[in-house]
Amino acid sequence: MTIHTILKMGDSRLLRIAQPVQRFDTDALHLLVRDMFDTMRSVNGAGLAAPQIGVDLQVVIFGSADANPRYPDRPLVPPTVLLNPVITPVGAEEDEDWEGCLSVPGLRGKVPRWSRIRYTGFDPYGDPIDRTVEGFHARVVQHECDHLIGKLYPMRVRDFAQFGYTEVLFPGIGAAEDE
Repeated sequence: MTIHTILKMGDSRLLRIAQPVQRFDTDALHLLVRDMFDTMRSVNGAGLAAPQIGVDLQVVIFGSADANPRYPDRPLVPPTVLLNPVITPVGAEEDEDWEGCLSVPGLRGKVPRWSRIRYTGFDPYGDPIDRTVEGFHARVVQHECDHLIGKLYPMRVRDFAQFGYTEVLFPGIGAAEDE
């Protein structure tokens, strides 16, 4: 079990475009995925992208079988490993909702995202993934995949009156759950 340091906003490595995974079902890839899940769980994350731990690959993980203390009122998203993702909006409808990020600790902002998306890619074995989702699931996937193109959620905030410290905006969420 290896818990990695999560890079924070301001680190230039978070702004890079991640490289596609070329080889599936390797020991190194499985170790990376395991470490990413260990790291995400250690900080109550809803998802994590490889660039957040300094790995320049198109690998994202998200979801959990248990409720997340950082997002206690959100529906469960199935645990997923997604490599080389492609996101396609299904329809033109967008929703604005609050987001936080492990690379932007202690802050939340209202972010517009496609309401419904189709995402495709591969699992660690190279098997295809093709899902159409909506709501919180769609939001989490879009947020994590943004990390693969060098975007952090504050870059998508449209109204900075809807951006601030979690402890002020959501006093019921403890600081420890949002760091």
